[in-house]
Amino acid sequence: MRVLRIGKFYPPHMGGIKTHLRTLCTELQHHAEVRVVVANDDRCICRAQIDGVDVARMGKLLDVAAAPVCAGMAREIRRSDADIIHLHTPNPTGALAYLASRHRGRLVVTWHSDILRQRILKRILSPIDAIILRRASAIVVTSEAYRRTSAALGAHQSKCRVIPYGIELDRFDRIEEQKVTDIRMRYGPRILLAVGRMVYYKGFDHLIRAMQHLRAKLVLIGEGPMRPALEKLAAELGVANRIAFVGELQNEATAPYYRAADIFVLPSIARTEAFGIVQIEAMASGTPVVNTQLDSGVPTVSLNGITGLTVPPGNPELLGEAIDQLLNDPAQRAVFGQNARRRAQAKFSSRAMCLSILDLYREVMKPVGVRHSNTIPSVWPANAGGRRVIDGAARFQRPQIK
Repeated sequence: MRVLRIGKFYPPHMGGIKTHLRTLCTELQHHAEVRVVVANDDRCICRAQIDGVDVARMGKLLDVAAAPVCAGMAREIRRSDADIIHLHTPNPTGALAYLASRHRGRLVVTWHSDILRQRILKRILSPIDAIILRRASAIVVTSEAYRRTSAALGAHQSKCRVIPYGIELDRFDRIEEQKVTDIRMRYGPRILLAVGRMVYYKGFDHLIRAMQHLRAKLVLIGEGPMRPALEKLAAELGVANRIAFVGELQNEATAPYYRAADIFVLPSIARTEAFGIVQIEAMASGTPVVNTQLDSGVPTVSLNGITGLTVPPGNPELLGEAIDQLLNDPAQRAVFGQNARRRAQAKFSSRAMCLSILDLYREVMKPVGVRHSNTIPSVWPANAGGRRVIDGAARFQRPQIK
């Protein structure tokens, strides 16, 4: 089976989707012939093998609304003899390149998230997305919640398959303990960790506001356009001395921070945060999570009252209360951490994700008359973990302050 994946960028570019793309390609190469086409940082075309996967980085002419425009991408797709084209969206220029290529292979789309805030761009791209979704043989979504609540996917429910993200779990078992000790000596004893691009929907400003009432050190890993504003906010609120802006780190360098942290915090405020892969990384490290009750997959990764606490988005007061409750209860942190590690190993391995994707590929390669396209197999039941589910989402319970 020959598979060509189309993405925006590929590691060493940092980000959840880029990391997911590399993880999936590295796993799939043992079962299929996998190639990747993405954008380069400059106008040059660069071809390389990364972990055994052929990666073509096409020369970038310019960026339009943060989307790279590559003149040679359509030609690269057209030349491919792939049986399956797997397009990762949102990726407007990649989608246009695919359409311009007129490639005749089966199309699989991973719908990572909706476009929300960029209303003009959304209006322009909606017709393109509609064409892509109609042509797709299957659409991968990472959670049942996102499948159910995405307006763009409403007319294509029969094509949707729920396959959650998976990560290389053993990476978090190979951490040098000395690095963990060094981080704890530098920032401890009460360490909060947050990881992500510094953009509006991550909600880092709400976490900084919550720090006014917390006796802890916050370590923020990541870069982005909001970093100057966040640093200014921390100074204005008088908490700058308890917040460390570490900057962007490669995945291998980030791993010891998860182990060293007492609590991992994902304070996202919008469903642009469709899943939160960083939650899995924290859970694999045995670290409890405080996340937010978004109408996306976020609260179905780390479960309220089982692997951590879940609070309403955009509420620094409740966010701070939940964090403070866990900081002051080491026994509860230990239980949540153990549960988190077990859940990560049971539900979010890269191997399980790869096998589900392979099953999907085999399904779409069948002749049309024998496909079972009216079923939506979910590898992740909506009530995973035994919690009470109301309309597919867990009811938030206000953290009790002890």
